[in-house]
Amino acid sequence: MSSQEIGQMAHLLRRAGFGATRDELEEYVEKGYEAVVEELLHPGDPQNLPDDIIRRYHTEQSELRLADGAAAYWMYRMITTKCPLEDKLALFWHGLFATAYVKLNQARVLLNQIDMFRRDGLGNLSTLMVEMSKDPAMIIWLDNNDNHKDAPNENFGRELLELFSLGIGNYTEQDVKECARAFTGWTLGNAEYMASRASRDSIWPYSRIAWHFEYRDYDHDDGEKTFLGETGNFSGDDIIEIIVRQEATARFICTRLFQFFAADEVDEAGEQLINSMVQSYWDSNHEIRSVLRTLFNSEYFKSDQARFARVKGPVELVVGAVRLAGSYRTPTQGIEQVARQAVYMGQGLLQPPSVEGWHEGIEWVDSGALVERVNFVAHEMSNVNNPGVRRIIERLATENGGVLSPEKLVDQCLDLLGPVMVSDSTRKSLVNFAARQGDLNLTDHQTGDDAEQRVATMLGLATSTREFQLA
Repeated sequence: MSSQEIGQMAHLLRRAGFGATRDELEEYVEKGYEAVVEELLHPGDPQNLPDDIIRRYHTEQSELRLADGAAAYWMYRMITTKCPLEDKLALFWHGLFATAYVKLNQARVLLNQIDMFRRDGLGNLSTLMVEMSKDPAMIIWLDNNDNHKDAPNENFGRELLELFSLGIGNYTEQDVKECARAFTGWTLGNAEYMASRASRDSIWPYSRIAWHFEYRDYDHDDGEKTFLGETGNFSGDDIIEIIVRQEATARFICTRLFQFFAADEVDEAGEQLINSMVQSYWDSNHEIRSVLRTLFNSEYFKSDQARFARVKGPVELVVGAVRLAGSYRTPTQGIEQVARQAVYMGQGLLQPPSVEGWHEGIEWVDSGALVERVNFVAHEMSNVNNPGVRRIIERLATENGGVLSPEKLVDQCLDLLGPVMVSDSTRKSLVNFAARQGDLNLTDHQTGDDAEQRVATMLGLATSTREFQLA
């Protein structure tokens, strides 16, 4: 198989997943690019670390009420899943339909929301948005439990139009009001009971139970409404159907998908691809799977121009490094620290800073976050006991007769880590460092000996480069 095939597949797996080891890439290349795209778009059994195994070692992850344990639980899923796009897309929707623990005080409902994103995230946008509107975490987060027939609350209706679908400038204040009326009666089934108990024996207004949705017809405003130029006795479902038929929605969603999976900035060629994605949106009756198929199979996405055109988000970086290193694939007490590393870099799972989600792209990187990013990945990839690092050492030893020049050591480490494409100046710096100790001899290497430590040091340096921060 050619280096071009490996590079292209690595690019796909970085964007549609969290990266892949060289062994995995070679297996994927054997299947063919378009076949792998279809496999990603039709996830089966994720084969992730089972809940019963996790709970034997992490008792706090039995109820999953607290943010730290819930974030660590999702980390396990992303690290061990065989269906990476399923969780990568859930991460996308989590950032777009942002909902956070800080107001909910209940992490289980947030994980239920993530499950919903996995289940419906590749399907019809209207189905996803209806389920999102019924989601208890979203109802509490944007106050739709306080949206009543005789006292409308516009918070959810406003954000549905502004941040989740149409974008500013594509609706009126009257549309917000009519939208809010349509979603009256969409509330929590167990809120009143828990509120009555809270006054007696709980410090939390709705306790920490995993809430469920309930539609209350007696609290729904079923009067005539005019929304985005259409008139009728609309319910929330009707509002969603009108929203997904709007050109502004198609372009908004396709642009956000492009920026998450293709490139941080939209240039002229990117705009043309977005137009093709919008056409797929209409042709497929608003199916996200079809939109992503168009994206991943496009010449733009497969081009050299698109590679390393995005700054890795903190979760992408952390999960990708752990999958590459082969660590945390079994229950490990340090998994909570792995989840916290993403927090230190600016992206706490289940804790987006506001309803806007995270500001992505170059804003991920500042002087403080960069130190955290570099240190974490270098620590994972310089540990010779990590299975992924050991596999790289084995391949270096067997594929090179055991002896590598400084240039060969650098080039092969970069190749097995990505391949990672670095600038000439970056490569020169790495080669100069490796040359200080001359050729590397792995002929009779033993675990942790000087020869292996040289490889681990080079892997740590290679993953500390500017280029490794890009996807």
